[in-house]
Amino acid sequence: MLLADGNIGIGGDPAALLRRVLGLLGPGGRVLAEVDPPGAGTRTEPLRLRSGRAVGEWFPWAHVSADGAGALAAACGAAVTERWEEAGRWFVTLNSPSAAADRCGG
Repeated sequence: MLLADGNIGIGGDPAALLRRVLGLLGPGGRVLAEVDPPGAGTRTEPLRLRSGRAVGEWFPWAHVSADGAGALAAACGAAVTERWEEAGRWFVTLNSPSAAADRCGG
């Protein structure tokens, strides 16, 4: 499963999102997620989308840093197996053991 553009933070609860994603994967499945750079910290902030003159409602968005992804994964019974930077963007691979979604904290 691919979570690009920081979408691991959509909804403001990355553990809940990761729990859902892990539930969709089979045993040994992988999640490729774009994250914030190391040292950026993990935080939640309000966000809204704009397109032309249209402005959406505010909703929570979480940021997960590359060095914070390991703790998030571990809380869900998964593991970060790769972390890399490409063209100024950071990514992690999370591997999911069987039944990891049942152990993920919220």
